[in-house]
Amino acid sequence: MQVFYCDTFVLPLPDGHRFPMTKYRLLRERVTAAGAPFRLRLPAAAALEQLCRAHDADYVARVHSGDLQRDELRALGFPWSAQMVERSLRSAGATLAACDAALAEGAAASLAGGTHHAGRARAQGFCVFNDAAIAALDLLERGAVQRLLVVDCDVHQGNGTAEILADEPRALTFSIHGENNFPARKAASDIDIGLADACGDHDYLAALASGLDAAFARAEPQLVIYLAGADPWRGDRLGRLALSRAGLAARDERVLQRCGEHGAAVATVMAGGYAPDVADIVDIHFASVRATAALWSSRQRAARQ
Repeated sequence: MQVFYCDTFVLPLPDGHRFPMTKYRLLRERVTAAGAPFRLRLPAAAALEQLCRAHDADYVARVHSGDLQRDELRALGFPWSAQMVERSLRSAGATLAACDAALAEGAAASLAGGTHHAGRARAQGFCVFNDAAIAALDLLERGAVQRLLVVDCDVHQGNGTAEILADEPRALTFSIHGENNFPARKAASDIDIGLADACGDHDYLAALASGLDAAFARAEPQLVIYLAGADPWRGDRLGRLALSRAGLAARDERVLQRCGEHGAAVATVMAGGYAPDVADIVDIHFASVRATAALWSSRQRAARQ
């Protein structure tokens, strides 16, 4: 299975910054050590034309030039740098590449992505460019798919994705998240399920099943972009939900099983994770990558029969 990474483009963040950048390098090392069936790929950067399908051209230009205002950088959560721009372009490129690989082979993954708070003309919550929206609009524009679904299981609502894709009927957005968590002002996804604080495995998985029923029935997708998210875990500093490791594994299995049942290709991206110990984040992300590879392997076996 093709797996795309961009952790070699490191952001120079201040000491003590809470965004766990090291998780990307450690996750790539975990995937590398695992060997087959993973094939690691360094993606090309997203092109200007691709960015501007999802984002305002003036905003894209100001990100490139470093002309973001102080309040915009405060909303983003880290300072501007040339490295930040390059990494954001590569992260969007990784999701684009994972989508193309998934359409060719059934499933693929990006070890970055899930920057779902970035809106059409704004950065927010560590998100510069919205990789899922960029990929969705690019795929639709070039006719690679006619219908797709974004399944967002990050603990924070995918407000930027909902905003950007609101007027695109061929792309359906489904977000299951903590209702009382960031962002305070949520956008309207096509399907939103907001969960109470401390929601555990049983209630979460029941709500997820209901949401997936509705999402797949409405979207009939050829491709699913799956934002896995490590932050619904009960040990996450910013999550406020109470899923166990087993619950997260069941979440991945249920999303991917639905993709298999409906014959939809799936591109899995990592999204958020803020546990105090970065090793826990890496473990959860790697489990999502491994679950995606299991679907890929089953499809490869079926193709050979």
